[in-house]
Amino acid sequence: MYNQHVAIHHWAQDDRPREKLINHGKKTLSDAELIAIILGSGSRNESAVQLSQRILASLSNNLFNLSRLSLADLSKFKGVGHAKAAGLLAALELGSRVKNAIPIEKAKIRTSNDAYLQLVSQFVDQHVEEFHILLLNQASEVISKHLVSRGGITSTVVDVRVLARLAIEGKATAAIIGHNHPSGQLHPSEADIEITCKVKKGLELLDIKLLDHIILANNTFFSFSDNHMMQ
Repeated sequence: MYNQHVAIHHWAQDDRPREKLINHGKKTLSDAELIAIILGSGSRNESAVQLSQRILASLSNNLFNLSRLSLADLSKFKGVGHAKAAGLLAALELGSRVKNAIPIEKAKIRTSNDAYLQLVSQFVDQHVEEFHILLLNQASEVISKHLVSRGGITSTVVDVRVLARLAIEGKATAAIIGHNHPSGQLHPSEADIEITCKVKKGLELLDIKLLDHIILANNTFFSFSDNHMMQ
């Protein structure tokens, strides 16, 4: 039970709603604590959590009953002005819309052509060499795409540490790298083979698998995987 005479900033850190969410995750918060974060503050004699508890108690601690209240209804609670009421209504409406939202289907990489189609749009009308990475999850779905480096007409520099950071931050379990050859030469150079090996070994240390390296030129592509060059 929260101390009714102690302001939030004097509570133990794990008892403060925002800090509790940051340190332990949103699932650990009670309904009152979640509402308190939305309200932002209470009043001189009541913390935001205590205000939220009072609101819920008047509604039989039922969130559905809370969702039925209007701006005027919420504003009747002492300590809840129009601004706080509007914020709470907006959060409740957003939650309602989320339930009806259709999840966006992520692109899935099954073949080298799938990877090419994901990469090719990044290189439209590109006259300098660029290096990109596709980050994938365990189901081979594309998490995100990133431009890693941009160079000149004949080469670009790739920092494996940058790739590793992007993969870790994206929580990827696999990756595909790709770059273009503005010269139109489709086949990989010795430098391309070397960087593929370097990236593969670097990501393997993080338990992230490099599935392929795609080279794009003249509206077609070369796949290291298809040509058995990923061993």
